[in-house]
Order: sequence, then C-alpha cells, then structure tokens
Amino acid sequence: MTDNNLPGPGQPTPQPGSPSGQPGQPQQPGQPQQLPPYRPAPQQAGPNQPSAKGKVRQQQAGVTKPRQATVAEQRARAAALKAQQERFAAESAAFEKKRKTRKRLLIGGGVTVGVVALVAIWYAAASPKNVTAQCTDSNNVIVDDDYCDESYYRSHGGYSSGGFIYIGGTSYRYNYGGTGAVGQKVSGGSYTIPKGANVSTKSGTSVQRGGFGVSSGSSSSGG
Repeated sequence: MTDNNLPGPGQPTPQPGSPSGQPGQPQQPGQPQQLPPYRPAPQQAGPNQPSAKGKVRQQQAGVTKPRQATVAEQRARAAALKAQQERFAAESAAFEKKRKTRKRLLIGGGVTVGVVALVAIWYAAASPKNVTAQCTDSNNVIVDDDYCDESYYRSHGGYSSGGFIYIGGTSYRYNYGGTGAVGQKVSGGSYTIPKGANVSTKSGTSVQRGGFGVSSGSSSSGG
C-alpha cells in the first residue's frame, strides 16, 4: 500500500508549516528548523469565572423587587430600634426631672420672698415711729413744753379739755412732727396725735407710747 503523503522519487520533502501537498523550501544544511508562531487557543468563560467586562444592573421602579432582609439584619434593626426607644425614654425622664426640680425652686423662692415680705411688714408694724411733740399757743407759736405738762398746768390752776390746755385764759396744745424753736411759729406737723407712734417732747417727756396701733397718752395730750 502506497502513502499518498510521501514524496515521489525526485520530489523535495515538505517543510513543517507548508500546506499539505505544496512543496516547501528545501532545508539548508546547518540552519535551524523554523516553527510556526504560537497562537493560544481562545478561552471560554466557565460558570464560576467572571466575565471579562462586568455589567451594572439598574433598578427600575415597579419592576425590580427589593431583596428580603436576612434574619441577622432583622435582628440588628430590631435592636437598633429598641436602643433608640430606650434613649428617648431616658431623655424624656431626665427632662421631666429637671422641670420638676426647677418648679420646686421657683415655688420655694416665692415662699421665701413671701415670708420675708411678711416679716418686713410685721417688723414695720412692731416698730412704731418716733414723733416729737411741741407745745404751741393759740397763735401756733412754740412755747416752753411746761405749758402743756399736766403737773405744771394743774399746779397753776389750769385744766385740759378737748385736746386744749387752758391756763389763765390762754389756750395751749401740742403740735406733732412740726419744726421750729421756742418763740417761732411751728412749721408743718399736725395737731392730731398719730396713732401707734412713740410721741415725746424735746425735753424727754413721753406723751404717747405706741406699737401695733395701740396708743396710750396722758390726759394732758392735745390733739
């Protein structure tokens, strides 16, 4: 049996890379044999191998369905929600406590102010004013305090009536709170004895001792 691929007598041996049945260049003695260039076979992507170029999936409203959360994600969300609720409750409790404390302080401050005001009023009522009385004649001229003194006018045949003191046909009475010296007309003051006040003359004679609106005067006091 004859091989059709073998050269016949007198034909050159075909070189590698030459098409079958085409004569190639004769192999020169001493030259290396030339091989065809290497060409790798194309690779096909397997099921576990990523494709050469990735594609971005776009979500469309009404078409793309959201991924259902896993059990771990659901637990994490529940824990975060619980922590948020507890923090809110703690902040609310702290705010309410501060509000109540501030309210107590305001009420306590108001009570303190009220007590202080009451004590001040009581002290003012318990501390009567000191008023100076001066004896004056019928012309409102200041005279010696003896003319209004009970022991003096009685020893000189005088008497008192309606707040006036009469000695020898001349009347005298006290002026309360006025100013001036003996021989001058009194300036200011009143001829009505002030209630609840400590009234005394410049010489030190007590006309009335006051306090809490209660007064006690000598029968010789005018007013």
